[in-house]
Amino acid sequence: MTDVYFHYSNAGGLLIDRSGTAVDDLVEACERADGVVRSLIMTASAEDWRSWVLHVTDNDGDQIFDVPFATVLGKPH
Repeated sequence: MTDVYFHYSNAGGLLIDRSGTAVDDLVEACERADGVVRSLIMTASAEDWRSWVLHVTDNDGDQIFDVPFATVLGKPH
């Protein structure tokens, strides 16, 4: 088990995850990242999430992968 951190950024800045989340493997990290993004975009808000990116890092701060919110949201109609 290892901790991963879910940081969010857009052109306006970066939000840092200081607590982390314990995962067993990369598959679980990907599933959790998808859940985090979906949870944020489903929350009632005026925020346009298309410019945001979720950065998943390890304990050392090394980036594991990114999830652009636009990949979950798709293109506007």
